Amino acid sequence: MYYSNGNYEAFARPKKPLGIDHKSAYIVGTGLAALSAACYLVRDAQMPGEHIHIFEKDATAGGACDGLNIPGLGYVMRGGREMDNHFEVMWDLFRSIPSIETEGVSVLDEYYWLNKEDPNYSLCRATKDRGHDAGTDGKFGLSDKAAQEIMKLFFTPDEELYNKPITDFFDDEVLNSNFWMYWRTMFAFENWHSALEMKLYIQRYIHHIGGLPDFSALRFTRYNQYESMILPMVRYLENAGVQFHFNTKVENIEFTIDSATGPVREVTGTGQDTILKIAQAAVPRNPYSTPNRKMAQRIIIAHDGTMQAIDLTEDDLVFITNGGCVENSSMGSQTTPAAWNPELKPGGGWDMWKRIAKQDPSFGHPEVFCSDPQATKWMSATVTTLDGEIPPYIQRICKRDPFTGHVVTGGIVTCTDSNWLMSWTLNRQQQFKNQPKEQLCVWVYGLFPDKPGNFVKKPMQECTGEEICQEWLYHMGVPIDQIPTLARDHANTVPVMMPYITAFFMPRAAGDRPDVVPDGAVNFAFIGQFAQTPRDTIFTTEYSMRTGMEAVYTLARVDRGVPEVWGSVYDVRNLLNASVKLRDGKPITDMHLNFIEKTVLKKVIHKLEGTEIPMLLRRYGVIES
Repeated sequence: MYYSNGNYEAFARPKKPLGIDHKSAYIVGTGLAALSAACYLVRDAQMPGEHIHIFEKDATAGGACDGLNIPGLGYVMRGGREMDNHFEVMWDLFRSIPSIETEGVSVLDEYYWLNKEDPNYSLCRATKDRGHDAGTDGKFGLSDKAAQEIMKLFFTPDEELYNKPITDFFDDEVLNSNFWMYWRTMFAFENWHSALEMKLYIQRYIHHIGGLPDFSALRFTRYNQYESMILPMVRYLENAGVQFHFNTKVENIEFTIDSATGPVREVTGTGQDTILKIAQAAVPRNPYSTPNRKMAQRIIIAHDGTMQAIDLTEDDLVFITNGGCVENSSMGSQTTPAAWNPELKPGGGWDMWKRIAKQDPSFGHPEVFCSDPQATKWMSATVTTLDGEIPPYIQRICKRDPFTGHVVTGGIVTCTDSNWLMSWTLNRQQQFKNQPKEQLCVWVYGLFPDKPGNFVKKPMQECTGEEICQEWLYHMGVPIDQIPTLARDHANTVPVMMPYITAFFMPRAAGDRPDVVPDGAVNFAFIGQFAQTPRDTIFTTEYSMRTGMEAVYTLARVDRGVPEVWGSVYDVRNLLNASVKLRDGKPITDMHLNFIEKTVLKKVIHKLEGTEIPMLLRRYGVIES
């Protein structure tokens, strides 16, 4: 497996790998990573579909990418997905997945057309004082000191960030700024989360810093992610003959690990230029890796209460979704709170990973991520408005008619003075194909579910759906005397508690996540949010799909480049633009410098006159014209 960029390899079709017709695949889970692995096995590895088996412990595919209308409960979305134009792997795959809406086009085609014709942007990013615009005016509000703290983190080596929280690098200069409000609510970062992940996010999305305040950098699907993303992939795989096994739990995977040397997969550099070869060779290795031969020998599954063992050979490829951000999720209802059930159970992603991790240190350390659910939880809720009573309050804030089928809020609206730090959003309506035209589906989430609300004087985690709706209506500016009736009779709200939703943001070190294909691995790979791949950032659709592609290309020996993570962090234009955007458009010559610093800066600029450098700096507003 190697990385590439440009369209030379992006447009190429790989040859059929030698011996692929005699191999089989067993995939654990049906999240984006698992479905992507299956799709790449079909499309690029050209494995017969009937040789591919997918095990799912639930009755429905999709993992965290859900969207359901549950009889007796209502519409439920546990989360939403924000996409970027430089999700290279995602678009590589979706250009080959047929749309289930329009004959003859791909999922990428319809997504591209939709977001061209109806571009995303927000007209109100934040509110305060019960529905009034928070007056952020698209500004980050960072002091010079705060900007320097961000830049320091940006340039700090990964090794110095291991096991450290964000608060080791940011103080109130950053944490009380608009920048942090935008960032933490968009990406669901908490102050105690990983400084390393924060740095990786800044570097990964440096090209989108300017679009952070109004979400103009984002793109969304037409419907909820289950109907727009998961169903087309499932249909594609079913048509290829792939075997789905629902209500089937993988309890354990047993490995044989011996003293012989396993496969050595060196970086070949094929299809890459010298810069990429050097960069790939410099990727730090898992400190727990060994060259010992490691082979998946047996899969232990439970189906309908019956245990079964599947013996494996070297030709049986195993793709393991370890961990899970929506593991142990629980749903409440309009009249009942969502239960708090953090206890890990047999057959779940965390339990399986713990059993696997005991067999070799290079298989990761799940306890780093799942041992403190109080630090990894938050709650969401799906509010369905039932008639025309609530929508006018929505329209007053988002400044758009929510019934047009076009962009509504353009991303989350954060209630900056909410004790729960509540945010809410309406994507294009209807969000469900079978949703009545007179109804709207609103997604609400709170980062601090254990704090009492401003209107409902209870923690979010103790609230019924109706009470969560009341709190949302309060922050929307609905008259106090109308709130109880509107929440009870004119909306249906389904709360969801997710104890491990941000588990992947917990402070970590190298080796806590297993490599996609560990050193010495014969026939298995780890995929999903808790597998390790260089440079990309977790909690994204791209990360999951990238791990699936890398796993298949490695184990099946697909001779085609995996598109590298978009290199905006190495583009001086993006760096210059972001440095000015973070300072709300002010050039560095406006920084508060002492006399000596100002003198030195002027002399440096003067020395550079007559070269391309000052021209570039002026073009991007870094220095005054």
